[in-house]
Amino acid sequence: MNVSDPIIELRRVSKAFGRQRVLDDIDLKVERGKSTVIVGRSGTGKSVLLKHIVGLLRPDKGEVYFESRRIDNLSERALAPVRKEISFVFQLNALFDSMSVAENVAFPMVEQSSNRVNKRKISRLASHCLELVGMAGFENKRPAELSGGEKKRVALARAIAIEPAPKVILYDEPTAGLDPQRADVINKLIRHLQHKVNVTGIVVTHDMKTATEVGDRLLMLWNGRFIADGTPEDVMRAKEDHVRRFVDGNAEPEDLKSLSA
Repeated sequence: MNVSDPIIELRRVSKAFGRQRVLDDIDLKVERGKSTVIVGRSGTGKSVLLKHIVGLLRPDKGEVYFESRRIDNLSERALAPVRKEISFVFQLNALFDSMSVAENVAFPMVEQSSNRVNKRKISRLASHCLELVGMAGFENKRPAELSGGEKKRVALARAIAIEPAPKVILYDEPTAGLDPQRADVINKLIRHLQHKVNVTGIVVTHDMKTATEVGDRLLMLWNGRFIADGTPEDVMRAKEDHVRRFVDGNAEPEDLKSLSA
């Protein structure tokens, strides 16, 4: 798919762990203001790709760009300003059990502020972000008191609790472990934040319902490479064998060999 104004670009990125090559000469341009979804089986490198975008991993080969600036070769110190513009919603939420909901949401702002931090302003912004995700009134609760869906919402509130708002949000399996109704809420929240905060989203998931609901563009990763790229409607109609089986939820033949032995 042609992207004229990429906010993020990966050029021939490869990554291996030991003998396992997870990313194999990946090229990707992410369009500003859109929601890009990457699907694929568990363990195919989707989360690894996200970590390259935010600099948590460095490619063995290739280059990563953010707003036309190469970032994969930057020092940790030079990466700090870039990371302020990219938020990461982790699969397991990564909330601090010892902190209240409000303190969890405010944490990025506190960490990035100077010693003369305006606590009242941070508190107001944290409450506003919780309101955006439908969690107003939960400020004083602890993560242990929340349901799985509520924890996801708090994680989303924390992702946008940066001033100025992040330009990109990376979502790692945002609906994992949720029942269909709560997953639907998270899907709608991702779309809501895309338009309300004007943020670029990159979502990795193996949930096709999430992929089709939140994605403007959908790619499928298989054996380290993209084998499908288009609108969700395009990919849902794809004829390629691996794509078709994944979309339909059918097992690969080699995965069934042991059952017939």
